[in-house]
Amino acid sequence: MSAEPRINDRIRVPEVRLVGPNGEQVGIVSVQDALRLAQEADLDLVEVAPTARPPVAKLMDYGKFKYESAVKARESRKNQSNTIIKEIKLRPKIDAHDYDTKKGHVVRFLKGGDKVKVTIMFRGREQSRPELGRRLLARLAEDVADLGAVESQPKQDGRNMVMVLGPHKRRSEHKAEARAAAEAGRARREEQQSGRG
Repeated sequence: MSAEPRINDRIRVPEVRLVGPNGEQVGIVSVQDALRLAQEADLDLVEVAPTARPPVAKLMDYGKFKYESAVKARESRKNQSNTIIKEIKLRPKIDAHDYDTKKGHVVRFLKGGDKVKVTIMFRGREQSRPELGRRLLARLAEDVADLGAVESQPKQDGRNMVMVLGPHKRRSEHKAEARAAAEAGRARREEQQSGRG
């Protein structure tokens, strides 16, 4: 069965509960009378609730209705935020400089509104010391606490330990902030140029 509602001659029931073009209740009428009213008003008869007894039909401009539905669907898709999970991999015995570099990546991802999956990879005997990984993950979570929070606590997963960090702000808020900062910078540059000229 298609998702499209039945309109005009496709409605195959003897009578319908008719709703007028402005939402007013007309009552239960035969399909022939409803079609005649639709033609007189230069509108379509659209079945809006086919499972009701009797089915509910409304007088409306079907082309306009379809267009507005498509616009609403597009708007709702546009406002939907798709979460992206970035991944950073560390070793338990990471060098201080390498740690700072990796932390910088995590900071950048969280500022961009993305979630970050931090994986610590254990090799050989390191597997017998999971507390090293937990300590490193706790340190990282503390270092980026102002930008994001731990969404899933560190878990041992075979040779790896995994933790997920989520940003405090949503992606859309980050985009709005970035746009505002860009606008402010552009205005400042234009002001400086007009001062010189």
